[in-house]
Amino acid sequence: MRTEEEQVEALKSWWKENGRSLLLGIALALAAVFGWKGWQNNQQVTAENASVVYQNLVQAVALASAPQSTDDQRTTATHLAKSLKDEFGDTAYARFGALFSARLYADSGDYAAALGELDWVLAQAPDDVMKTVATMRKARVMAAMGDADKAVLLLDGLNTASFSVSVAELKGDLYLQLGQVDKARDAYQVAVAAAPQGARPLLSLKLDNLAVKGS
Repeated sequence: MRTEEEQVEALKSWWKENGRSLLLGIALALAAVFGWKGWQNNQQVTAENASVVYQNLVQAVALASAPQSTDDQRTTATHLAKSLKDEFGDTAYARFGALFSARLYADSGDYAAALGELDWVLAQAPDDVMKTVATMRKARVMAAMGDADKAVLLLDGLNTASFSVSVAELKGDLYLQLGQVDKARDAYQVAVAAAPQGARPLLSLKLDNLAVKGS
């Protein structure tokens, strides 16, 4: 067995050879841990700040969408939506903000600006639900601009199951705008067949109206 002095000398030799790399490894590990925690804290702060702006936006949009809304209220809402995009562009809050902004622009008749907001949302590679919502709204804006035929083609690329009824109904609306009554009726029938019974009375009314006209 080694004597105590031999063990000390062996430890000194090992430290001389490996101590620096060991300290470096510990330092890197600590840096990674603190860096990860710092990143998490930064993400949390960013999310909280974005949430505050978003809540303000929701309130501003409610005021801006009211019949008695003023230009200042609409300007405030669009400014908040722009702030979300500029400062928190990689968050879901920014994408929801752009959807709100697109709605306000469309309501005011600025369809080009509305399309710009919706295209921005779609460029962020959103999930299927947001992609479907943004695409459907884009189709409505295009139809309002007189491009209902292109809007129908836009909807053909949507296949989110939970929106199948809404997409089919919107197609019916677009076909009706184009004067293609038979295609509108077919689209409404697809929507009615996929919808829970009695859940969409307005949709059933649209189909009934076409049945009367076609009889």
